[in-house]
Amino acid sequence: MKRNVLAIFAGAMALGAISRVSAVDAQTPVDYTKIPPADLVKNTPKGKLVNPYKDTQADIVAQGAEFMQSYSCSGCHGGGGGGGMAPPLTNDTWIYGGDDDTLFRLVALGSDELQKQGYSRKGGEHVVGPMMPFGDIIKSSDDLWKILTFMRSRYSGDPAHKFGTPR
Repeated sequence: MKRNVLAIFAGAMALGAISRVSAVDAQTPVDYTKIPPADLVKNTPKGKLVNPYKDTQADIVAQGAEFMQSYSCSGCHGGGGGGGMAPPLTNDTWIYGGDDDTLFRLVALGSDELQKQGYSRKGGEHVVGPMMPFGDIIKSSDDLWKILTFMRSRYSGDPAHKFGTPR
């Protein structure tokens, strides 16, 4: 009887451990409205940031356009993202890469810090100076995702390169 009780106890403990691991490993949705971009970058492994929005969502694109103006992105990149003293955001030349993770980190960290984290220039554009970090300026990661969604909606380059160089 003592063995049966121990076996049941051991089984219950193992089952409890399995359920705890499952709960920890489960992807819990992130509330991007409550986390600044700099914090999201710090807490997310490289390559794991994915935009929750699509550039076909007209309401999100419109909000992204407003945020692009309000956070002064257009001061360097032009009102529609066509370029100015900073590179255009509408063509298929991605200086560091065009995937969601790289673009989010570039805006949050700025180009100097991005390079310190091992990223290197892949493309070339006329650039007057480095991209400054906006990770502590942009209020929420949700705002930044919407800006990037607006930018993707304005893309006019080769469709195969919309998210960077095809692999």
